[in-house]
Amino acid sequence: MTWLRWIVGLVVALPLAVLAAGQLGLLRGKPPQGLGVRDGKLKRPSFTPNSVSSQADLHADHPMREHARIAPLPAGGGGPAAMQRLRQLIETMPGASVVEQRDDYLYARFETRALRFVDDAEFWLDPAAGVIQLRSASRIGRKDFGVNRARIEAIRTRLAAG
Repeated sequence: MTWLRWIVGLVVALPLAVLAAGQLGLLRGKPPQGLGVRDGKLKRPSFTPNSVSSQADLHADHPMREHARIAPLPAGGGGPAAMQRLRQLIETMPGASVVEQRDDYLYARFETRALRFVDDAEFWLDPAAGVIQLRSASRIGRKDFGVNRARIEAIRTRLAAG
């Protein structure tokens, strides 16, 4: 019976401890270094399966290239107007905050409510291709269980809907 109490106590205490750690901000991770556009490229995908990038194919030797590959967003409406629509859409999403925006670049953070995990997303209006290139990655953890991909696809759907 003592073992049973011990196990039940652990089963109850562990999730509470994780939730408390999240609420204290201990699961947020550190902001990534090297964000922004350099020589027409966003930061490369993560080396673990927790990111997506429309420029994954630019990194032929990258071990997560296939996993990270995602199509860029359409730049319908052209240039800065497309980026402004993107910003307005992101600002309506739960846990989203725009950190930086220029006419051709937007950096946003997405934070989960309960555990306060943070994902960083970048969007760059690529003038040569006429699309919005993107990269979205989780700050911590090996896997994101498809969260970044699902978020980008939801943004794509909402942009298409107008």
